[in-house]
This record gives sequence, structure tokens and C-alpha cells, in this order.
Amino acid sequence: MFADRSASIPKVCYEIFVRSFCDSNGDGIGDLNGIISKLDYLADLGIEAIWLTPIHPSPSYHKYDVTDYYAIDPEYGTMVDFKRLLAGAHERGIAIYLDLIVNHTSTLHPWFEEARKSKDNPYRHFYWWMNEDQIDHLGISERETSDDSQVVYPWHKNPGDDEKYYGLFYKGMPDLNYHSEALREEIAKIIRFWLNDVGVDGFRLDAARHIYPEWDQEQSTSFWEFFSKIVGEVKPGAFTVAEVWAETEEVAPYFRNLNATFHFDLSFALQRMLLAGRDEEIIDKLQASFNLFQKYNPLFVNAIMLTNHDQERIGSVVGGDIEKIKLAASILLTLPGQPYLYYGEEIGMLGKKPDPYIREPFLWAPDPDDPQLTNWITPEFTTLKTVAPLSEQTGDLNSVFNHYKKLIHLRRSEPALNQILAPNLQPVRLGDDRLLAYFRPHVDRSLVIIHNLGDTESELTIPEDKSLFTQVLFSTDPLHETNLTTKRLSAHSSIILAPAGNTRTGEKQ
Repeated sequence: MFADRSASIPKVCYEIFVRSFCDSNGDGIGDLNGIISKLDYLADLGIEAIWLTPIHPSPSYHKYDVTDYYAIDPEYGTMVDFKRLLAGAHERGIAIYLDLIVNHTSTLHPWFEEARKSKDNPYRHFYWWMNEDQIDHLGISERETSDDSQVVYPWHKNPGDDEKYYGLFYKGMPDLNYHSEALREEIAKIIRFWLNDVGVDGFRLDAARHIYPEWDQEQSTSFWEFFSKIVGEVKPGAFTVAEVWAETEEVAPYFRNLNATFHFDLSFALQRMLLAGRDEEIIDKLQASFNLFQKYNPLFVNAIMLTNHDQERIGSVVGGDIEKIKLAASILLTLPGQPYLYYGEEIGMLGKKPDPYIREPFLWAPDPDDPQLTNWITPEFTTLKTVAPLSEQTGDLNSVFNHYKKLIHLRRSEPALNQILAPNLQPVRLGDDRLLAYFRPHVDRSLVIIHNLGDTESELTIPEDKSLFTQVLFSTDPLHETNLTTKRLSAHSSIILAPAGNTRTGEKQ
């Protein structure tokens, strides 16, 4: 059901938590016009797609509890602003993915306000309702917490009602019930509106594994068949990337109907490896996951990330260590897949739970009164004392920003690195688990990538079958600038090697 359109799949994507990115009107809240003002910055960085966290009207700061699927929250701007953003992005070759929340709404959404009035209300069937006896009979009054929801008691009281409603994430977010055909028709209208009438390029799909509750969970994968059928009919080239926060085996079936899912297993493995300073056979595990994904969709897209808006920032995971922050970027941006950068990773932003503090304001300039700086929250982790703002990093060749920028542009220019479909990845065995090494074969020019995860210099012995790979395309180790000159690799360093004297097909000698 999926057409091969590998050339049109964005190579590097960027997640923007809208509230924190850039303020255009002085109210301290990031907005759409603020993003428009930074499109040139993002294009120069090398970004080809932007995932916007929810922009719909909502009572919360994060806006994952929608009250109107057809509007823009006034804090962020207007539909006119959004269409300007879309046009400006498209002029620069940047796609826009809308965060679409179809698992739940706000209790303030008109559907739920009607549903809670009475059992006879036609909107009652849009949500899950049960009385105590039904809940107890099914044994579903409580649940074990999961990575994506810490709620133990998901059933919530509706005053004056003998039935409770189900809300997996929070009592203010009642789950939608897709056994309702009328609800499915409403969702189809929403999809058509954003793809056709407005013109977005695709959707990031929240809580994709929780579309149906745990007692009905086998239905969740089949829901996406309905969803993707609508998307395909409305806009065949539209892209879908889903949050399926689960282990690889549970994630795989979702590829049957979706283009991409985020690889959480990889995210957490990378974090563990950076902390431990040792490989955990991640390339073999990735190959196994690719084989599994391919069974459901031979054109699967592996959406990879270091962290996102629900996880502690990678900068804080590694204790603010700049070399490890760069190492994390080096690994992410040399693995196959479609990488998603969480806004501010490119300047080494920090952040730890609770959630508002992993969503702190982006630092554009050293002025604490910078009008672009959002101030909806007083930051605890990313401050002018802990993180150099972008304007200071742009002129520093050794900055985190320039490290990201160089890697992104290299990734986009090297076919071996930017192959997304049919991932090209093989392990390279170096006999030292402090060294993470892999081969990216390609007809134009194959590459060997090596990272030293350890805290000390490591001996580097290239296998005989890769002995011709001595031309350095990229290095963070001063020992190796243009050619592999020594059998050592410095701590937390990375090198990308091509065959000596080799140029890509079509590249000038």
C-alpha cells in the first residue's frame, strides 16, 4: 500500500515545542510567527521537516488536550499565521507535520461536554463509559504504569452520573471510543481539513498504541488501517510518524499502516551506552529490528531520536558533558533512519523532569531581555549560565551547534548516510566494546563510522576487509584530520572513513 518515494522523505526533522521556541509579540509565549522568523535558520541548519507539537486550542500549556481540532490556539496565532508558516516552510523545502491527538480530547471539548450530560446524548458513544460493576467485572479499575502514562486509576467520576469515563493520561483527557462510526466520520473530516484545505504534509500521531484501551488493545493496530486509508485517499504523499512507546516487538505491527514510528528502544540504548561508555551490540539489535519491521512494511521508515519532549534532555542525561553531547549527535546522525532533533539539542540544551523543565525556552542571544526569548517558565536547567546561546555558538567552530550543522550537511550530501529506506547497516567488529563501529555500504561510496564511547583513548585496529578505509570525511579527533594517521582514537571521539582516494559517483576528482 506504500509507494516508494524515498527521494521525497525528509532526511533530517526537527521537533518544535511551540510555546518555548521563539516569541514574536512580546507576551513571553512562543508562537507561529516566531517560527516563521526562524525558518531561514532551520533551513541553514539543514532541516527538511518540522514536527510542531499541538497548536489547537487547549486549556493546558502543552496543548495535548484539544478543545477544537479545526482552529489555532490564540496564544500561538491564527490560521492565517499557520498558512504563512506552511508557505514559508515549503518555499525552503521544509515539510510541516502536525501533531494530531486522536487518542483523547479535553473534557472541555464540545463532544465531551455533550457526552457527560446524559447516557442518551448522541455524543456519549464518542467516549468510554462504565459503571463500577462493569469495571470490576472486567478487572480494569487500575493498571500498571507505563513509560507513557503514570496513571494507575484511569476511571474518573462524572458528578451526578453512576458511570465513570476512561482517561488513560489524566482526568482532563477522556479517551475517545472508535467503536463509534460517527466519531470515525468526524476524525475523517479532520484529516481531510488539515491535508486538503490547509495543506500540511503529514501527521505526528500521539499515543498510537493506546487508541483502544488495554482490554481492547488488539484493535489499536487495525484502527490505523482506517486512518491511513483516509490519508491515502486525501493526499497520497502525506507522511505519518507515530509515537508507539513500546519495545520493538510491539512496535513492528504498526508499520503495516504507518510510514514511520519512533524508535524508543534505540533512544534508551544510546543513553545507556553514553553513560556506561560501552557498546551493547546495538548494531546487531538494530538489524534484528529492521528485519522485523520489514515483515510488516518493506518501505518502513525508522524514526530515530536521542530524546523528545517526554524524556530528560540528552544534555542532562550525560551530565552536561559537551564532548558526550557531541558524541550523541555523531551517533544519531550517522545511523540509518530519519532523525528527529528535539529543538535546542543543537545548542546543547539541558532539562530534567518534571515535564515543563524539559521544555524550557530556546536561547537565541546572550541578552536576558532578548525579545525572542520566551518566558512562560523560569528555567531551571537551560540558562545563560549553563548553555551558550545560539548567537555565541555560531562563531565558535568547536561549538555544539557547528558540530550538528556540519554533521547534518554531511548526512544530506553522502548517499551512504542519507539512505532511509532499506537501511544499509552492518556491524564492524573491532574487539573492544568501548568502540562502536559500523559499515554503511553504498554503490556511490561506502563508509565506515567509528565512535569511542569510552573515557580514555582506545587502540584502533581496522579489520583487514576495511583496511582501505583511511580517508577521513569527518572527525572530532585531532589525531585524524584528513587521513587515518594513527591506530588510536581519543575518548568520546568519532570518525567517518571512506576508501582512500575514493570519490563519489559524479563527484569531481
